Amino acid sequence: MTEKMRKEFAEIERRIQAKRAAHERVGDFDPVYIEFDDEEARLQGRRCIQCPIDILRGLESEFEFCRTGCPLHNRIPVWIKKTREGDIEGAFHASNETSPFPEILGRVCPHDNLCQGSCTIARTEFGSVTIGAIEVYLNEAAFEKGLRPYYGEDKRRRKRVAVIGSGPAGMSCATFLLRGGVAVEMFEKSDRPGGLLTYGIPNFKIDKSVVLRRFEWMQKAGLKLHLHTPIETHEEMKRLLEEFDAVFIGVGAPKGKGARMENEEAFGVYQVMDILTHSQKAVFGDSVENILEGKDVVVLGGGDSAMDAVRTSVRLGAKSVTCVYRRDAENMPGSAKERINAEEEGVRFRYYTAPKSVIVDDENRVKGLVCQKTELGEPAEDGRRRLQVIDGSDFEIACDVIILALGFDNHRFDWFETARIETDKWGCPLVDRNKRTSNPKVYAGGDAVRGADLAVTAAADGRTAAEAILVSLGMV
Repeated sequence: MTEKMRKEFAEIERRIQAKRAAHERVGDFDPVYIEFDDEEARLQGRRCIQCPIDILRGLESEFEFCRTGCPLHNRIPVWIKKTREGDIEGAFHASNETSPFPEILGRVCPHDNLCQGSCTIARTEFGSVTIGAIEVYLNEAAFEKGLRPYYGEDKRRRKRVAVIGSGPAGMSCATFLLRGGVAVEMFEKSDRPGGLLTYGIPNFKIDKSVVLRRFEWMQKAGLKLHLHTPIETHEEMKRLLEEFDAVFIGVGAPKGKGARMENEEAFGVYQVMDILTHSQKAVFGDSVENILEGKDVVVLGGGDSAMDAVRTSVRLGAKSVTCVYRRDAENMPGSAKERINAEEEGVRFRYYTAPKSVIVDDENRVKGLVCQKTELGEPAEDGRRRLQVIDGSDFEIACDVIILALGFDNHRFDWFETARIETDKWGCPLVDRNKRTSNPKVYAGGDAVRGADLAVTAAADGRTAAEAILVSLGMV
């Protein structure tokens, strides 16, 4: 590191994207953050000290760098250097070389826990380089210049692969297969592609035009996209195995977890994905009823989906919104940034609170929630302190709607048997390091294999599977 670099990361103030004012943003579903302009991106890029990541790549080391913190191992210092030098085309190609959709992941990744958390200067009082914001800027700047991602348009497509699911895992797999010269057909159960990116993440975090734009480019390059086409039966899966050279499963983890409360099936209790999908359809202009307007809403959970639910409820005109979580703010699994945004937008948090039962009226409609107070006990084997319910601490929260944001379970499809796919006890397909299942013709990745995880880990799985498929088909 040169003396100039040391001086720049210390003297240039760390900046993140500016936020729209809370009173303004709660009135719509437009993106909250205002992306960097050219000056901001170059200035923040100058804070990068250009760690010698590639020299150390593959060596055993206790050190962490931005690239080691990224599941895709993106060439972050390369495209930051090119961005600050004004070489947008070079930065764009470096960014897209390893990532299937960097302008999307730049918006939705929990950077502080990944690349930015592993940044060398994150361990100083000056804070990490704002990698995600620079990544979004350089790609959008490239698109404005007319640059487009490469999808193998110049190759003759000799092999055919079916991709089940159009979420981040399927989208990534299709991207790298197209680049490798494979003909790809994608089968999506919904009315629009994108899976979690389209219906599981609110529009105020990523405008859906950003997601759908990628599919438009992929379709122009030859992707055949079949919407309203779930793969559900033995016959449907058998046909894919007969007609295609390989199959990739990227169906996600679609089943929301319950709270195991009394009266949990009452009218007014919803799974978080139902609410998020419902609200996004409204943003698209579909004819859907606003079921939260004027309601007192309680959201159970402390992850990012819970934060998405509380912030969505505010925008849909809920009378009040309360988040109930068993532990404290420090122990919440979701992003602290999203919790702060929710607080700014008027969400109330009830910590050390566990749900016990749903209070219903004579028509089995929600009218409240019985809760118990909790406290932290002795540490468990994993080091985390055990949660204890305080006897006799029952109290009630009046509400009309309860949203369960407690995580997701996998669905074991009947056709796993048809395809001779072995699964674990949770119903996830078992895969090797190349994401190949027990059927050598079938691959799987993302939440379908991992359980609920990140978009970027799903993207990494899709890329790994695509590379392995290309090798198996003799394409590389």
